[in-house]
Amino acid sequence: MLGFEPEGRLINCIENRAALNSPASLKEAMREGKILEGRALVCTSDHDLIVDLGCMRGIIPREEGAIGIREGKIRDIAILSRVNRPVSFIVTDIEENENGQRAILSRRKAQNVCMESYLSKLNPGDIIDTRVTHLEPFGAFLDVGCGISALMPIDCISISRINHPRERFSVGMDLKAVVKSIENGRITLTEKELLGTWEENAARFSPGQTVAGVIRSVEPYGIFVELTPNLAGLAESRPNILPGQQASVYIKNILPSRMKVKLVIIDAFDQEWAPKPPEYFFSGSHMDRFIYSPSDCPKRIETIFSPEQNDFSISKPENTPNPP
Repeated sequence: MLGFEPEGRLINCIENRAALNSPASLKEAMREGKILEGRALVCTSDHDLIVDLGCMRGIIPREEGAIGIREGKIRDIAILSRVNRPVSFIVTDIEENENGQRAILSRRKAQNVCMESYLSKLNPGDIIDTRVTHLEPFGAFLDVGCGISALMPIDCISISRINHPRERFSVGMDLKAVVKSIENGRITLTEKELLGTWEENAARFSPGQTVAGVIRSVEPYGIFVELTPNLAGLAESRPNILPGQQASVYIKNILPSRMKVKLVIIDAFDQEWAPKPPEYFFSGSHMDRFIYSPSDCPKRIETIFSPEQNDFSISKPENTPNPP
């Protein structure tokens, strides 16, 4: 939704550049209450952000830097970390000073408009654009609009288990995400439902092929090898194999009714690859449910997105935090 994208998505668009082109166009944007973006140049000793607007400089006073700053719910690192990055804002005033004109900006107001006009209308199952801002062992923080963050827990990133979100994502990566739940203004996201069913992923392989994989876990009964983020197979035990290693594996058999892929490890080695952008199998804007398992498999794996999972309260914006 235009104006409510993750920060950085608007800065080079035609409308944004036109609004920042002159003092007159900036005043027009102020009258219309438009959400704009500019690059933060400096954070002062008072934690005010100085923003490059092209036609003039702007300032985001500390308390206008983010929802929750003035209430002490968000730490000042949420402001400091924006230096040299795009920031969303609404122009609240244009004042004259000894150096000419200066715009007074509010990122907090832009975030409030985003919450009231966009985020509060989301429902579980809605698919939205996001951008990775921060990675922690327990999950990834994603910008869901105007710098407002939501968490994607690590177990929601893919069917195949990973040790850290950096195995899938890098900061700045643009992602699609499904709204999993909304509770007290806190949005929880998931991605694995967009990465394809077992059958969709298995259809990319056939017995007799030797393909690339990643060793995910070594168990007494065998070794789990990831073929895609939503598909893993089991290989027989073999010495000197460690989780995280890259591997070449031979596909012995694919058994949809048992949801199994039988593998033989040809080789395993240490090698790090940069995360690739995910490949999505679903292109719609909403899903009510996701059934991962094949129809003839006794084991059923599914996600149901229910309206009951939505409890959005714009009176509690501190529950949608920026990451530390």
